[in-house]
Formats: sequence, C-alpha cells, structure tokens
Amino acid sequence: MPKVALTKAFVEQATCEAGRAKVDYFDIEQRGFMLEVRRSGGKTFYQRYCDERGRERQYKIGAADVLALDQARKKARIILAQAVLGEDPQARRRELREIPTLAELVRDRYLPHVKAYKRSWRTDETVFRVHILPVLGSKPLDEITGDAVADLVQRMRDKGYASGTTNRVLILIRFIFNLARKWKIPGVRDNPTFGLNTAPDVQRDRFLTPEETKRLIASINVDENRSAAQTIMMLLLTGARRNEISHAKWEYIDWERRTLLVPISKTGKPRAIALNGRAMALLRSIPRQGDNPYIFPSPITGRPCPSLHFPWKRIKERAILDDLRLHDLRHSFASFLVNEGVSLYVVQGLLGHTQPRTTQRYAHLAQDTLNRAAEVAATVIGNSADGVPQPPSANVNAVQASGVAS
Repeated sequence: MPKVALTKAFVEQATCEAGRAKVDYFDIEQRGFMLEVRRSGGKTFYQRYCDERGRERQYKIGAADVLALDQARKKARIILAQAVLGEDPQARRRELREIPTLAELVRDRYLPHVKAYKRSWRTDETVFRVHILPVLGSKPLDEITGDAVADLVQRMRDKGYASGTTNRVLILIRFIFNLARKWKIPGVRDNPTFGLNTAPDVQRDRFLTPEETKRLIASINVDENRSAAQTIMMLLLTGARRNEISHAKWEYIDWERRTLLVPISKTGKPRAIALNGRAMALLRSIPRQGDNPYIFPSPITGRPCPSLHFPWKRIKERAILDDLRLHDLRHSFASFLVNEGVSLYVVQGLLGHTQPRTTQRYAHLAQDTLNRAAEVAATVIGNSADGVPQPPSANVNAVQASGVAS
C-alpha cells in the first residue's frame, strides 16, 4: 500500500505494477483517501474509515475518468466527517440499493400475493403489463410521485380510454402502494396516489335492437371460427359472462334440468346458468372432440380461448356494429327480458347478480314496459268509449258559466 502525494499529474500517469491485479495508492495529505489502479488501466477513488465499532470500511467514490481529483477529495472529506460524527456513510447507499422498482415489486411480491386469494389476479397482471409498467415499471418506488401517476392517467384519458379503465389503473397503483407500506418495503413512505381522485364512472348502457340482433346472428352464423362463433352465440342466448361460457365443460351441463354449472363464479360461489331452448339446441349441435372436456375449445390449442378479441371484432364489423362490446351482449340479454315484463328480481337471478342494486341499472327499462302496459289500458278504455256521448269541453263550460253570471 504505497503512500504518495495524489496530484492530478500522478492520477493521470499512475500504472499498476507488473504481475499484480491492482495497486492502492494512499494519499499522504488526506487520511484514508486512495486511488485504486487496476491492471486493466481502470482507476477509482476510495475513502477508508472506521465505523462506530472500530471496523474498517471502504467507500467507493467514483471512477477517476469521471471525477476530477478535487471533486473526489471533497466527497472523501464528507464521508470521513460522517464517520467521525457516528453516521454510517454507506447507509444511504445501501438503502437506495434495497429499493425495488415497481416492476420488481409487482413480479416478486404483488403477483405471488394476489394469486393466493384474488380470482381476478390475471386482470391485475394485464393492467400492470399493458398500462402501468411501460411507463412506471423501471422507476424505483421512491421516485414514483403523485405527478407521475397523474400524468399517466391523464395521458390515458387523452388517448380516449374510458373512465372505468383509468380508474382501474389509479386504484391498482393505490392498492399496491398501500400493500408496500404494510410490508415495509424500502423507499415507500407515502402513497403517491394520495389526493388523486377517480373519475366519475360513466355507465355505458348499449342494448341491441331487434334489427341489430338479426344482423349479429347472421354474422355469427357465417364466421369461419365456429368454436368462437358458438361461444358468442351462447353469450347472447344466456347473458352469461365470457369466462363462464368459454371455460364451460361438458360435465357441467344438466340436460334434464337445462342448466350449465359455473363451479366458481365472479362472486366466488357456484351458480347455474339457465338454458333456454335455443341454447340447448346449440349445445346438442356441437360435436364432442374426443376426450376434450371443453365445450368451446380453441381449434388450435384445444384449450379455452384466452380472448375472443379477433373473432368478435370480425363478427361485429361484418354486422356493422362497430361500437358494440362483447359485454353488451349480457346487457342486451337483460334488456330483452325486462322489455318483455320479466321482473328485475328474476333478471337478477338469471344474471347471477348477488346485489339487487347491480340489476337496478335496468330499472328504466322496466318503467318503459310499465308505461307501454299503461297505454294498453288506455287503448282498451278508449275503444270502450267509442260512441258514448262526450262531456262538454272546457270552452263550452266557460261560456255557459259566463251566461249564468250575466
């Protein structure tokens, strides 16, 4: 460990002795300050010090081709002063190294956690992968600010994303930071979503008209992907959720009771989907594929289709229904029932809603049905009144009243 006067000229000219991997040159002016010169030609400034327990430590300041000698000396004095005052110069550096990025938190802690209890964890994974991580994933948690989150949400709104999607992003970020605080993850003190409010959730009620339904069915009937087309037709016929149909197995059908079992529904409980005559006929028309347990398997994988995006896009465009979402088939199924006078209580049971308020979104349709029924009564009464002398009009009464007064 040679001691030298570390000068700018020495730093530039210093070399590693032949046969050695590196040489440490200690400064004779500043205690513990040194220059490491490696056989490769690399040079790095360090400061050695003793911690509170008397153990010798070494702090890496930086490369000599990046830092000037004066800059390195200044940093070295700060490190030595911290050590003398009883502080740990390495503590902040270790703390920063322990702070994970958002992507690391999602991968290592969040997803393993929610997979254990949350049935919709795949939705969370998709939202992170598609919307959040491309923007915030590489940032350490302590660098994710409220402004960064607000900017992400605003950019999504500018791109035309619905409030339901942007709200999901905000709620998911809020949730993962709350968990990070609970788990005492380094770098997380406050939740960056604090003070950010979700947008009013616009409830989109898109119902098929009879004419649109006819066009949709015609498009379904000619689609080349028969498994996907039959899945979509079953969604229209039953009002079920996508996964309830796409993951259906032959063993779930009760042919006698005309029901399709959903072992675990969205609520976490089993439910039975009522099968009408057309749904039963559709199921009977589908040939079983060997020992494949699924009713609507992908023709490529033999497994349930993870998404119906492409066949649905093709089908709805052919039917000139570009604004129709797959989930709107469920809304349309409910509207068909309510418009025919079926009670909201029955509709609630058919859709598998656990809360009546979820079904209340169709209440205005029920009112329309009642209004039409009231008009039927008016028509009947009007027909009965034909030929019956009518009472004098308000104007006649007024004239008569005027004559009496005079």
